[in-house]
Amino acid sequence: MPLTEVRLKDKNKKSAGNIDIVIAAVNDDNEVIDFGAVEVQTVYITGNVSRAFKEYMKDPSTNHAMIWPQKNYPKPDYLSSSRKRLAPQLIYKGNILHDWGKKMAVVVHTEFYDQLPHLEEVDKIHAEIAWLLYDLVHDEINNRYVLERRAVKYTLFESALATITTPLVGDVTDFLEDLSKRIKSGKIMGSPPPSPIPPEIEPLPDLFDNDMEDIPDDDEFDDE
Repeated sequence: MPLTEVRLKDKNKKSAGNIDIVIAAVNDDNEVIDFGAVEVQTVYITGNVSRAFKEYMKDPSTNHAMIWPQKNYPKPDYLSSSRKRLAPQLIYKGNILHDWGKKMAVVVHTEFYDQLPHLEEVDKIHAEIAWLLYDLVHDEINNRYVLERRAVKYTLFESALATITTPLVGDVTDFLEDLSKRIKSGKIMGSPPPSPIPPEIEPLPDLFDNDMEDIPDDDEFDDE
């Protein structure tokens, strides 16, 4: 039986996040006798999506292959998606599940998986994580794209986590050379990365301007 957005708590009853999907095995009395977890990880993008999408929608059949002439054309940000999103998910929720002896499935698209450091695969019987790789595949009969599972990769938990979170250390002399070049060129102050929010989108209102009593506590959802 699948359950979505299931709250996971640590030993101190504090939230470790929500599990995207829990697949529960139940008996005839609907008592849970075992379960597994599924995490779905999409990819962040950089650049401005709205302008290119509006242009595409003017004539999709022609503009699907357009070359966008403007700056900030949207592109996947695999580095942020793995280090800022996927890795914390595995560290916090994954460690709890691993300590309980429960297995996980992580759903990503194929190119995202290919951008990760090489993960050592193991036999399905010994696996602790199943990586489900999906892609959009064109259905020529209906002229539409459908989501299709292309492959499954099996890994151990700790080795996969260590590989994703451990950088390949380069030579410190290269870093020193970069510092020297910036100092010699006078570029002391670097530019911050551009905002991912398109300028035409208004920011969300500040929640702290409202009465905090209107915001429900996490514990109110425990029994849902």
